[in-house]
Amino acid sequence: MVGYSAPDMTDRPSSTGDTLAARLRYRPMLAADIGRVPMDCHGGHEALTARIADLGAAGILAFDDGRHVGQLQFRRHRAELRSAEGIWNPDYWGDFGDGQPSLPHATLGIFCYHVGQLTDGEERDARYFGRGIGPALLDHAIAWAQTRGFEAMVAKCTPPHRPVMGFMGGQPASVYAERGFERVSSWVDRQLFEAVLERDLVSRESESEAVAQVGMCVRRFHR
Repeated sequence: MVGYSAPDMTDRPSSTGDTLAARLRYRPMLAADIGRVPMDCHGGHEALTARIADLGAAGILAFDDGRHVGQLQFRRHRAELRSAEGIWNPDYWGDFGDGQPSLPHATLGIFCYHVGQLTDGEERDARYFGRGIGPALLDHAIAWAQTRGFEAMVAKCTPPHRPVMGFMGGQPASVYAERGFERVSSWVDRQLFEAVLERDLVSRESESEAVAQVGMCVRRFHR
């Protein structure tokens, strides 16, 4: 994986301020990337190939001098999607339960962020944490979705508590609000609360609303 960056006309740096994120290169994840960049959470080869054929890409990749250092995965939003394993399955990011707003077929669903990921697996390089890479990946995903004609985007926001954000691989509601998303629902995820307590990511005295509240954020491009 080191040194791989398939040529693509959309490969360009971030416009995010004077940070590490600003000098990274970002581009969509295409079929040629399958097996050449970290594949965690993408699912089987057949499903991933079909997703790229349908959407045009499977996510946004970030490279630091040719080395993969992060990605933001996305899929077509499906209101009926449910995660049988809750937080332990990538489908969790597209599971918003009942009572969702009506959204067009051309809606892109943001899934997980893998910041600091150099290779397959759960190991992450902490040098890339807190450097603006997650929001930069989101900015590129929004721009890409607009150029591809999507009518809306949806995302599950995480609690703003940084250790919980890192555990989940997501972004808080404030990051989405700054980019024109509206939080349309929120709820406490009891499974998440139990998981962060078990891993000592938060204190035992933490309120569930502070460390385990997630929500559905929506941005519409055409009204």
